[in-house]
Amino acid sequence: MVRGKTQMKRIENDSSRQVTFSKRRNGLLKKAFELSVLCDAEVALIIFSPTGKLYEFASSSTSRTIDRYQKHMKELRGVKSKVSDRNMLQFKEDANELEKKLKSLELSKRRLLGDSLESCSIDELQDLEKQLDKSLSTIRAKKNALFKVQIDKLYEEEKLLLKENARLKEKLQNSLPVPLSVRQPTDDDQRNNVQDDVETELFIGLPESRNSRCLP
Repeated sequence: MVRGKTQMKRIENDSSRQVTFSKRRNGLLKKAFELSVLCDAEVALIIFSPTGKLYEFASSSTSRTIDRYQKHMKELRGVKSKVSDRNMLQFKEDANELEKKLKSLELSKRRLLGDSLESCSIDELQDLEKQLDKSLSTIRAKKNALFKVQIDKLYEEEKLLLKENARLKEKLQNSLPVPLSVRQPTDDDQRNNVQDDVETELFIGLPESRNSRCLP
């Protein structure tokens, strides 16, 4: 018959709780004994029942094992304390070093801006001048590179605008009508010119008597 899994919570029934305590206590004492014999381990087991009754097992002596445990914990706390103190000291040294670096960087910043130069020697001022010259050279090089990029971009835009202008100009020329001076005269134009010449020869006289045909 398969037993169900025991839930890890307090057993409410008093008799069942006492039976379970007795069984598991005996099993635990047996396991402690087996561990000490099979593995040559120093084992000390102390159990207090719900009513306050003491049950214990020790492979050598309970008090001896407890003393050994307390000594070990004391040594362990001492090691941890030393490590903690050493770490704290290292943290303080690191913090002081970082504070010095920050102060040095702040002083260098002020000097590069032209402040706090009273305590500078000639060598320090020359070093500052070299740093500024180097910075200016780098800034100018970067500025010139950006200008070159912008100029190249403007050249490309100019080329595109010239192409677009040429295209629009050609389109405009193709859409204009043919000039009259270039148009070839037709037969009707020639006949009209002949009639104009004939009429000009027939009308003689003043403008008001143009309707009468008078001979001299």
